[in-house]
Amino acid sequence: MESDSGCKVDRVIEEYELDTADPRHDRMDEGLLARWRGDDGHTAEGYRTLTEWFNKRLLRRVFNEHGRDALGARVDHDYEILTGDDDLLREEVIESLEDDGIDAARVLDDTVSWGTMRTHLQDCLNGEKDARTRETDWERKSVDMATSFAREKIETVLSSLASNGELDGVETSSVTVQVKVSCDVCPTRVPLDVALERGYVCEEHGRTSTQADTRTNT
Repeated sequence: MESDSGCKVDRVIEEYELDTADPRHDRMDEGLLARWRGDDGHTAEGYRTLTEWFNKRLLRRVFNEHGRDALGARVDHDYEILTGDDDLLREEVIESLEDDGIDAARVLDDTVSWGTMRTHLQDCLNGEKDARTRETDWERKSVDMATSFAREKIETVLSSLASNGELDGVETSSVTVQVKVSCDVCPTRVPLDVALERGYVCEEHGRTSTQADTRTNT
């Protein structure tokens, strides 16, 4: 992995001459902030969604320079495979890229993680996201809906168990569903709301796995 003393996002933008392809913004950084905050008619995006968009802009630029089909469907397809878990398919796409004269290893090394994007937005650009904007993010609403659904299903199961005489004390109990996210590399494990508040799960490692904890309080 290449080591840079400066910001990787800045380096990639400059090296590949990336732009937003959006007439509302003159520079990539303006577009990134607008998408993140939900300004200029954009729907506010989370770090992962914004990172995927940025990396696809990088792929599209490289594809265009080497005469490879750069339509949205092709870029989406190749990106999903390159970042997926199917090693065989990934090797096939890498071979296809190299046949078109693209240094696949270099391009993959130049894609950025969501942690790098977060650092760029908050530290390099001094960006801040309005609390009201954060509260309207679809990601948060989706989590709320999922936990609410899980709680209702568990309450139904508990009621059935109580009716069958298999579990006592249900009438004086309440169900709490808490989503925690854990780092795949180290033991770091925190509630999702804490991770959202501070903007990261594990400061040292980017990739995470999500785990839901269900507790019945009596």
